[in-house]
Amino acid sequence: MTDATVSLPADVVERYEKFSRFNSPYPAHDRGRAVDLYPGDGVGRSPVAGTVREVRTVGCPDRSYAAAEDHLIVVDLTDEWCARAGAPSGTVARILHVIPEVDPGDRVAVGDALGPTTRSGFFGQWVDDHVHLGFRPPGANPLRASGSLPVAADLAVEPVPWDGTGAVVERGPTHVVLDGPRRAAGADRSFAALASDEGVPLDGGLTHYAGGGTFRTKVRSTVPDGTMLSLFGTEIGRLRAGDADDGAPRVEWAPVDVLANGERVTGLSLFAARDERIGVKVVCPDREFEIGESVTLDVVPSDDPIRLGVG
Repeated sequence: MTDATVSLPADVVERYEKFSRFNSPYPAHDRGRAVDLYPGDGVGRSPVAGTVREVRTVGCPDRSYAAAEDHLIVVDLTDEWCARAGAPSGTVARILHVIPEVDPGDRVAVGDALGPTTRSGFFGQWVDDHVHLGFRPPGANPLRASGSLPVAADLAVEPVPWDGTGAVVERGPTHVVLDGPRRAAGADRSFAALASDEGVPLDGGLTHYAGGGTFRTKVRSTVPDGTMLSLFGTEIGRLRAGDADDGAPRVEWAPVDVLANGERVTGLSLFAARDERIGVKVVCPDREFEIGESVTLDVVPSDDPIRLGVG
């Protein structure tokens, strides 16, 4: 691996309700080179410490549900923060999807409010507001969309098995959330995610984005590189460790469809969450489900799997 991996300290990630590295079709997330941090309360809190170098308003894809513009906050990181994260001195952070209430020259600490989060055209309607975070090595152009360093989270995620059945507890214009999988009552507030049949916690858009990923568990290498993972008894993708040295390889999704009560839906939006009810998000813009309705999910091989682009 040629690029140093920036490892977010556990106490930074734990300030957020959810996180994901692979739940996006955009190049910034390729091979786990960005992380989305979900605050849950509409406040874009800083995951880094440093001095604001630049604040820029940028155009984003035209979506009926989204703002016409997004915002980029560039932060020169302190040496102390870089040392904690294993990043070279001079590393720069790029933060998106926050309406900035900071200016160049302002110093920010971890947890400081940068401004409210914004509904950006860079993410799907079913995606909750979040703070997008990436890092550039010293001397690199922080304004380009690609070229970021790999990002890891320095914590373990609990894999939670599930049989694919649940009831609808939340309904949006293009998604529903089910009440499973769930952890045991009284479980701590550590992060957990849906497990594959092999016990690997899954991350990403299954399989509406071409690639997904996994989360690190307490056992860093439970399944060898190249292993085919399955879900609900169907093969869903192959582990590709590649440049992932944090024990959380990416997954090359197999050609499959996700079914909800026997009919095809767009896919499953997967992430690590801290709630007792992890709650799988079913992306289904062409289907309607009622609150309380029972849903059974299946995964089946497909000759024409749904793959969403970035246009």
